Amino acid sequence: MRPATLALAALGLATRPCLAHGDHEQHGAGHAQKPLVGADASWIERHMAEEHHAADFDAASFFALHDFDADGTWEPQEILRTYGLMDDSNKHVTQQRRDEIVREILGLIDADHDGVVSRDEFVHFVDIKGQTLPDLGTGPGHHGDDEYEYEIHHWEKYHDENTKLEDLTHPEDIEHFKKHEEMEAEEERLEKQSKRSIIEENIPSKFRRRN
Repeated sequence: MRPATLALAALGLATRPCLAHGDHEQHGAGHAQKPLVGADASWIERHMAEEHHAADFDAASFFALHDFDADGTWEPQEILRTYGLMDDSNKHVTQQRRDEIVREILGLIDADHDGVVSRDEFVHFVDIKGQTLPDLGTGPGHHGDDEYEYEIHHWEKYHDENTKLEDLTHPEDIEHFKKHEEMEAEEERLEKQSKRSIIEENIPSKFRRRN
């Protein structure tokens, strides 16, 4: 059973006791995966292994995979997203540091200085100059949505198609499905609010009716 199938049923997990990380192997699939790359791998190789489960790729395919709007260029926001700066794990990174990262990558690859990285520039940077994207200390580059990140970084390591609701007791499971619960609660609140003709909370206090 996949995580999307279990999502609604697992909303109550937030109230259940959770296991420590050391107990992962005792529940669910328990098949912690071997890394696709070695300890000396480049940031690009680690990113592709951890975020995309891919060991074989070339410069053109890497570029296309991270050209999120498919317009043939990497704009600053796409550079930041590739490095995981849109993920909650990097929400502490300051705007100054984000700007520095963009300038560093453009300085390395943007040969015509037009403020974006084209496919040809990236392929030339990797295949002709023999360079690679540097590790800028922002982690492996989480850039998928919440479901994607949960599935590839937790579900595939510790669960499988035989996972049952009662197996989802790891801290990561609890946190993930708690988010589902909070999102559903907020959606219900907004739906109820939209059905009210007058939302008293939005009326300045001096204009509210007093009993």
